[in-house]
Amino acid sequence: MARVIEPPREQHDKLLTPLTKGERKVIDLFDKRLDPQWEIYIQPHLNGLRPDIVLLHPHVGIAVFEIKDWDLKAMDYYAERHSDGQLILMARDAKGTTFSLQPENPINKILLYKRELLELYCPRLNGRVGAAAITAGLIFPRASRLDVERVFGPFRNAHDGMCQYPQYYPMAGSEDVMVGNLDVIFPEHRRRVSLLMNEDIAKDLRGWLKEPFFSQEQRTPLHLDERQKALATTRTESGYRRIKGPAGSGKSLVLAARAANLAAEGKRVLVVGFNITLLNYLRDLAVRGDASRSALRSQVEFLNFHYWCARVCMESGHWQEYRQLWARPIPEPESGEQDVFGTRIPMLVQKIYRTYGESPGLPRYDAILVDEGQDFLPLWWDTLRLALKPGGEMVLVADKTQNIYGTAGAWTEDVMTNAGFRGPWIELKGSYRLPPKVVPYVKRFAETYLQEQEIDIPEIMHPNPQTEIEELHPVDLRWVQVMEPINLLDACLSEIRRMMENLRPDTSIADIVILSGTGFGRQLADHLKSKGVNVLHTFAADKMEARRQKLVFFMGSAAIKATTIHSFKGWEARHLVVVVESIQRPEDRAVVYSALTRILRHTSGSALTVVSSCPELDDFGRTWPDFVAP
Repeated sequence: MARVIEPPREQHDKLLTPLTKGERKVIDLFDKRLDPQWEIYIQPHLNGLRPDIVLLHPHVGIAVFEIKDWDLKAMDYYAERHSDGQLILMARDAKGTTFSLQPENPINKILLYKRELLELYCPRLNGRVGAAAITAGLIFPRASRLDVERVFGPFRNAHDGMCQYPQYYPMAGSEDVMVGNLDVIFPEHRRRVSLLMNEDIAKDLRGWLKEPFFSQEQRTPLHLDERQKALATTRTESGYRRIKGPAGSGKSLVLAARAANLAAEGKRVLVVGFNITLLNYLRDLAVRGDASRSALRSQVEFLNFHYWCARVCMESGHWQEYRQLWARPIPEPESGEQDVFGTRIPMLVQKIYRTYGESPGLPRYDAILVDEGQDFLPLWWDTLRLALKPGGEMVLVADKTQNIYGTAGAWTEDVMTNAGFRGPWIELKGSYRLPPKVVPYVKRFAETYLQEQEIDIPEIMHPNPQTEIEELHPVDLRWVQVMEPINLLDACLSEIRRMMENLRPDTSIADIVILSGTGFGRQLADHLKSKGVNVLHTFAADKMEARRQKLVFFMGSAAIKATTIHSFKGWEARHLVVVVESIQRPEDRAVVYSALTRILRHTSGSALTVVSSCPELDDFGRTWPDFVAP
């Protein structure tokens, strides 16, 4: 039988954290010498821990290894006992300077891995006895076993479990790796069966070990159809271009590819969005384009519009004026804040550019690319135009159906003409994101609940008949209608557990995304974290902390993702849980529409679950293939 190695060997040179020579030697050794049923996971996304290697055999056990390419003779490494009784890993360099290496102590890391494997990721292992199914080892490919024992033996001897059961805590050196001495490196490799281990336990763990789908995608080049490629590689004579299309039609893809192409030409580019988290997605897409990472870092800025405004004010020496905009008394905080963001800040930036337009301190760009343009006000666009170099290029992409802020109506044709555009919109009709089975439900929702606004329904792009398309991109559609809002959290937790247990073969628990309102999301994230589940979310109560969370929100993280539907605009996921609490306002309904269109199709399948406490959606939910009213 073929061995499972994840990521596969052909991807090893493309890992974000490059493999060391020692890690490659150990991987080759395990692949060559272990029974084929041992699965090998390299730098797995273990709820954020990222050990070097995890081995898994569904009938024998689990092994986790830290591989350190340390030369233990390069410095004097030693264990030192502090006054509180704790052993600390220390080092002394050639100059006699001593310093602590305790944060990097691999003994602590393997103990942490084993504890969390036993307590969190393999809940069906039998308590303390189950520890015998897990090996936690150290491998030093550049240090002798004698030196490894000398430095790390005191730490092992200070831990009762490591002393009593050394076969579950092996420590190996360079000579063991060189000759392939598995009896030292991994004593349990000889075991053929264990009463402690079974396929159910292995299934529990695989969901945590597998690389997130989004991380896998990061190593594949962008794929554009001929129309998208033409838009990404050309410009109009005027330099202005506007593109519209439904969810999943490739608008963001074109924008990111255009940014990459311009960066490769040495052009300075500004990519702007209203949504902070969307910028991370656009950056991830652009990395897969034709430009090098260094070109993207040096030539392209990915900024939220208001962060860009703040940067202009600070770098041009007008920071005090910017701060004074917030210092004025605001009788109605919400509307006053909207006035500052919507009008005062862009007007200040316009004043700066018009007064000090030739100043070298003001940023100028060869191209400015705006995503989710329906969320922008024309005033903001006019402000950005002032930062464009003569003969430069500006691109606006939009989908008015996703008008979640109620701003799309401001973009009349007269406004468009004054904004520099001539001729009709360029339209992208087809959807490359949505599973075909989802489209009728998205269409029905839009026609039922979005009657008062412009609707642009996706068309499936595929030459085969509908039945074949659905078979090619299977999707699980489930609607859970909660009768009492007080039961919403329990219902949502139940559906998350259900999704964890029914992951697609090529996805991981870190591929699950939960979309909800901020208050509910904070409650959900706190509950999951209390159970030991790592959650990357954007629900902080403090506004500054929430903004920081949005800036670091990215799909390749090794954690379950949770955020607002607003913050997930433009993104996509294969395992999606959407929580709906209200559809009272037109913007609320546009938000739900946007959430339903975030599901990503794939030949291996995807899953979309809606948990709703809105009685107005009960009839709509009952049309779904799997409807539940607990």
